[in-house]
Amino acid sequence: MLTMNEDLEGALREYLRLLDAQAYFEAHEVLEEAWHPLRLSNHPLQFLVKGLINAAISFEHVKRNRKNMPSKARRTIASYERYKAEATPLIAHSALFIEACEKIESLKVRYSEVFAPQNTFLETID
Repeated sequence: MLTMNEDLEGALREYLRLLDAQAYFEAHEVLEEAWHPLRLSNHPLQFLVKGLINAAISFEHVKRNRKNMPSKARRTIASYERYKAEATPLIAHSALFIEACEKIESLKVRYSEVFAPQNTFLETID
């Protein structure tokens, strides 16, 4: 059974608090509950929210440092990368979305050994 939360603003605030506490899995869970109603109603913010959910999971992969962590973390954060540009001043709760993206970008810098751009084949043969 899906747990749903119609309070997107409250979920975003809790997501930010949990990111600060390095409780990445919990941040994912809180925002996922608010994502379900967006997804089910085909709300335009559903993809941005899903990107933030996946970003939190990426950092959980880093935190747990399990087998194949770098590739799992990079693969999971790809959704965030696709939709982060939707966090503009024109959307509902824009300040919270922008702050969430800034935190994700800061975490990417903190874990740059995982999230730094990878060399492509062509770059390695130059």
